[in-house]
Amino acid sequence: MRLYREDVSGNRTLWEEGRTPGRLVAYAASGAALVVVLLNLVGADQVGLFYDLSFVLISVAAALAIRPTEFFVAGVLPPLLMAGTMLALAIVDRSAVADPDDGLVQAVVSGLAHHATALVVGYGLALAVLALRQVAMKNSGRLRKPAPPARRSAAPNTQPRVARQRVPGGIPEQRAVRTEKTG
Repeated sequence: MRLYREDVSGNRTLWEEGRTPGRLVAYAASGAALVVVLLNLVGADQVGLFYDLSFVLISVAAALAIRPTEFFVAGVLPPLLMAGTMLALAIVDRSAVADPDDGLVQAVVSGLAHHATALVVGYGLALAVLALRQVAMKNSGRLRKPAPPARRSAAPNTQPRVARQRVPGGIPEQRAVRTEKTG
């Protein structure tokens, strides 16, 4: 088993910086989402655009912070975080995500439907960041493979090529033919 430090180039790039364990990233993202929801509910009676924008930032930050061996956690975090947030809001303050008369399941589904754009954007960006980090890990911190070293052009081949020429009687005769190499 290789250590993570062996896979990281000497000068870390943005794509190589993430070293936080998956469990800690999940807890931090959940806490940040909770703080954002509380701030949003203090300013308004429903979860709105502020939550949506913050959710996208939290998803991208989680994908950048997590260590490469635990990319799966960051890959499944955004949908679970959104569903968990909507479930908690439906339990605590149903009117923040749906009509107050809706049942628990209907409130969760309504909350997910109202914030589907944020979920899709946050999830898509998180997966894109994870993919870029995976490419960077394979290319020593670069997103593109380094260009191969330029090969020096060899001197033109000056040795004569031997061409076979058929002569009547079926026995090939060899003679030297000088050819120029175009290059």
